[in-house]
Amino acid sequence: MSRSMAFSPTGSIPGTKLVVILVVLALLVALVAPGMAAAQSASQRIVTIRDAETENLVRRLSHPLFRTAGVDPGLVRITLIQNRAINAFVSTGNRLFIHTGLIQQAGSVRELIGVLAHETGHIAGGHLARLPDEMRAAMLRSVAAMLLGGAAAAASGQSGALMAGMLGGQASAMGEFYAFTRSQEQSADQAAVTYLDRLGWSSRGMESLLEKLLEQELLAVGRQDPYFRTHPLSRDRLEFAREHIARSRHANAPPPPGFEESFAMVRAKLDGFIDPPAMTWRRYPASDASAPARYARTIAQFRSGRIPEAVAMVDGLIAEAPNSPWLNELKGQILFEGHRPAEALAPYARAARLAPDEPMIRLSHARVLIELGQPAQLREAVKELEATLRTERESPFVWRQMAVAQGRLGNMPQADLALAEEALLLGDPRSARTLATRAAEALPAGPQRLRAQDLRNAAQPENLPQRR
Repeated sequence: MSRSMAFSPTGSIPGTKLVVILVVLALLVALVAPGMAAAQSASQRIVTIRDAETENLVRRLSHPLFRTAGVDPGLVRITLIQNRAINAFVSTGNRLFIHTGLIQQAGSVRELIGVLAHETGHIAGGHLARLPDEMRAAMLRSVAAMLLGGAAAAASGQSGALMAGMLGGQASAMGEFYAFTRSQEQSADQAAVTYLDRLGWSSRGMESLLEKLLEQELLAVGRQDPYFRTHPLSRDRLEFAREHIARSRHANAPPPPGFEESFAMVRAKLDGFIDPPAMTWRRYPASDASAPARYARTIAQFRSGRIPEAVAMVDGLIAEAPNSPWLNELKGQILFEGHRPAEALAPYARAARLAPDEPMIRLSHARVLIELGQPAQLREAVKELEATLRTERESPFVWRQMAVAQGRLGNMPQADLALAEEALLLGDPRSARTLATRAAEALPAGPQRLRAQDLRNAAQPENLPQRR
């Protein structure tokens, strides 16, 4: 950067170099903030959550959209962030992040579907891949304008003209960058309504959410939801949605069967687990006898330590929906965390049978089996953990549970192998090398020994990613 400032004649305008550097830094922050605010916040402490029921709902809503857009659902990784704000965004590597606040504050499943359709448009359009290049180009345009304006001002000796020229260049570059992001938002909206029409789904959720967010234009920037700042809004976008709805033959199509009911239960569940119990009881009073309200109150009782009351309430819900894996899972959780593991086993086992493809349920079932600790139960726990690891190989916690189960069975080489996996994921290559070496020496010839050797090699200093 100092080379860029070499145009400044010595002794011309005091502080010129410093002012230009500060303005360039401000420009970088300004350019990055609109598109990457969520990513910046991720550098701070964030809390991600795993919940089988919520993840199942998001998959049921998003996978048809992905397939309609020509995107392989298996290539999109969805992460739930515990945050009350309305927001969703995509990042590199086809990663979709959804704030729990989006679900909690959505008025219906249509609003959540609308956001997912919009984000699908970003993924299918490769918008994020083009963002860094556009940011870089905008910065270079701004710097060039500042250099030209600054050189002229320096020659005249007028510091006011220098500042005006620099700010003018910054404003011009930011204007072009905002035009780029607005065009991306419009493109994603157009793609979203196309996908929804192909599926025969209504676009009214997009309209209602845009109406809700446009009200935030009157709020101070610090009080606006991140979605407002990372997805530039305009009345044009709302008018586009309304015009499309007016001519769409699917405008009044109801959501697919079960979507709204599942959404209401998931929203109540998130409210129950995230908000203080007192708030849950206010939002879902005893006078509300609906299943979602009773679901939320059950969780509030559980979180308040009233285990018998929570068990009685969830039993009432299970009596109405005995084949719900989510209700059986909740009963298992209430009993397990209420220090009644023997009673938790049956509902967790039933939940795992009802939802065999849900790794979080299989993991919870395994934890109860490990807690009970009989050899047959430990062997079953290993099978449950192996099923979990088909999709959760990057989870250190799952590998830790595998190590515990194998260790209690006396299978120490397998336990060492699992601990080596955990250590490498946690960034402890020295422990990973030691454990993998020990496992490789003790395991018989076969896939597990080969894996131990691979881990030992991966943990060698020359094979580790170099820190900058």
